[in-house]
Amino acid sequence: MHREALGDAEQKNVTPDDAIENLALIPLFAIFEPNALRMLARSTDARLLRTGEVLFRRGETSDGGYVLAAGSIALDLHNGGRPPPIIVRPWTLIGEAALIAPLTRPATAIARETTMALKILRPLFHLILEQHPATAARVRELFRRRLLEFIRNAGVEASAYAADLGRLT
Repeated sequence: MHREALGDAEQKNVTPDDAIENLALIPLFAIFEPNALRMLARSTDARLLRTGEVLFRRGETSDGGYVLAAGSIALDLHNGGRPPPIIVRPWTLIGEAALIAPLTRPATAIARETTMALKILRPLFHLILEQHPATAARVRELFRRRLLEFIRNAGVEASAYAADLGRLT
């Protein structure tokens, strides 16, 4: 794990072993083979943010995801605080879909306190999947199940919406 130097007093010490243990709590990474998880933990770049510092801005193109290792981040979807931002805490994955493909960031991420975020670049994520086929198969299955659930829920919501429209006409 690489760290940006901002001074000893501001460093949040997250060892690779701590990262492995905590990354395994995140559903996407919980299905990783041990060696794939170890590769991920040892290859992230740590970014230390001061209160109010922006991790990324709404509208930017993503180049990967972040795992919040310490502190808290406000995800402001509307760049104005209405509705209030979503607050995320340690060992939350931000930008899961950005690990798969480049996307436009839907929110601005702002540190609410001294915060450490572990950056996972998309090429690293793809390399891990290439080198660990069993992990790749598990990830593919996870996303397949999520997509099927999304489609099922979208169908239910569409049916309910159509029924509501039918009552209104």
